[in-house]
Amino acid sequence: MKFLDLAKVYIRSGGGGSGCVSFRREKYIEYGGPDGGDGGSGGSVYAEAVEGLNTLIDFRYQQHFFAKSGIPGMGQQRTGKTGDDIILRVPVGTEILDEDQETVVADLTEVGQRVLLAKGGNGGWGNLHFKSATNQAPRRANPGQPGIERTIWLRLKLIADVGLLGLPNAGKSTFLAATSNARPKIADYPFTTLHPNLGVVGVDNVEFVVADIPGLIEGASEGRGLGDLFLGHVERCAVLLHLVDGSSGTLLEDYMTIVQEIGNYAEILAQKPRITVLNKIDALDEEERIFLKEELEAVVGGPVMLMSGISHEGTTEVLRALRSEIDDDRLRQKIADDVDEEEAPWQP
Repeated sequence: MKFLDLAKVYIRSGGGGSGCVSFRREKYIEYGGPDGGDGGSGGSVYAEAVEGLNTLIDFRYQQHFFAKSGIPGMGQQRTGKTGDDIILRVPVGTEILDEDQETVVADLTEVGQRVLLAKGGNGGWGNLHFKSATNQAPRRANPGQPGIERTIWLRLKLIADVGLLGLPNAGKSTFLAATSNARPKIADYPFTTLHPNLGVVGVDNVEFVVADIPGLIEGASEGRGLGDLFLGHVERCAVLLHLVDGSSGTLLEDYMTIVQEIGNYAEILAQKPRITVLNKIDALDEEERIFLKEELEAVVGGPVMLMSGISHEGTTEVLRALRSEIDDDRLRQKIADDVDEEEAPWQP
């Protein structure tokens, strides 16, 4: 109930109103004729990305969204009223999929971005439209077009700069709690994290967003454990932070498990920049640190950093390494308005 990132929604646009068959017959007024008005167009269904939302929980309680139909035309050349549109307000980062859950209809990644999901039907023409030199009294009108009915899926992919990867109990939530104001649940048993958490971390006067997703296990791509559904939340990240538990007796196997599950999920995720960190070094002495780091570097084929989320040892260096992999346009400057306000003279 805290976090919902997948929702099935039924939508239907409004049908157009029918045209009217009417003739002008007023006492003492000559030159009558057809004066049937057109029907109003039906309402359309849109989806729009808005600020202030970070979950699809609203669509858990309402799954059906039907736009209003247009009002039929009337005599005296009166056009029917257009049906009201419906706007589905979704968080930024929402992906809209067709009923097969594979075809991408739209990807809303910016605030204010709007997409048309179902267009309302056009209103029918009244008999006034059919008047001609050879047909002075048409007795026909068009019916309105029917609305469009479809089923769509809404899938939320968090907009974050850094994605945390690792087996359960690798120390991802501890790292997030140590470097940001986020307070995820932390315990000494697997699958403590059951839904993604976001935290804003800062280093060297810049800030970026880190996403902590539930831990993967071997066979997650086949549905074991919590599966790999939450990996969608790190698809938009600029860099991945892979934490390996240094206190584990099988840290090399732990590392390869995550790498294989990422590759099974999506090739684009496996190709993202990745920083590997040997975590929980507070439980290791100096000789063990050097030995395990060299072993892991041989498997990784690159440098491995050392860190402890509990003692904060090495966290600043890891944050700086992450910052170097993030484009400057994604970084945010820390707000220092408080200092300026204190230095400014007081005014009534």
